[in-house]
Amino acid sequence: MRNIALKLMYVGTAYHGWQVQKNAVSVAETLEKALETVVCHPVKCTGAGRTDAGVHAETYIANFRTSSTIPCDRIPLAVNTRLPDDIVVVKATEVPDSFNAIGSCRQKEYTYRIYNSRLGNAFLVDRAWFYPKHLDETVMQRAADQFVGTHDFRAVRSVGTETRTTVRTVYYFDITRSGHMIECRVSANGFLYNMVRAMVGTVVYAAEGKLAPEDIPDILRSGNRTLAGPTVPPGGLYMTKLWYDEDVL
Repeated sequence: MRNIALKLMYVGTAYHGWQVQKNAVSVAETLEKALETVVCHPVKCTGAGRTDAGVHAETYIANFRTSSTIPCDRIPLAVNTRLPDDIVVVKATEVPDSFNAIGSCRQKEYTYRIYNSRLGNAFLVDRAWFYPKHLDETVMQRAADQFVGTHDFRAVRSVGTETRTTVRTVYYFDITRSGHMIECRVSANGFLYNMVRAMVGTVVYAAEGKLAPEDIPDILRSGNRTLAGPTVPPGGLYMTKLWYDEDVL
């Protein structure tokens, strides 16, 4: 059996996240059905992470095993003709049997986009969070800096998938503005359920004056979710970068 890694991108608006669901359409299920018609046998995909309903991926890696001999350079086009337009496979690579899209991933980056303008933008519906009250990105950056490092992130996760530990290392959390668009770019060795969206909600609370950036270390130490900011909407969140030792990107 060959182990094939797929690089893809998708708009998550129409899907209930990556993971296969019993009663909802997911990205994984849609991709697996398309792959099965290409390789002519059942397929199970392992994804780089469990993106939530409505979350997007500019870069995503999944792998599957197949007995098919179809060349890797032919797989993207063959699969894309069987996929809806909001999911696109851009590369296929044969990888060692030990490769696993989630287990082999060393680092991930998510970007959250906020459209910070008095008036909304119809073309950014479900692509960025429309926030009409002015946000000071310098205050947001001061707050974001407090998250960098190795901490217990229980205070910024939602109840969901259980993990062995809630300790993670955040490598950077950068806030930038270009016109009305604010980008919150955060990278870590792993993320808890809704962690990025809660971190963004917390830095927005800091910009609103509802907490001080210097309060965040104590909030993290407390482990109390109610002390941090809200979980912001999913439509502004994108998986934007992944790190692997293998040449799959």
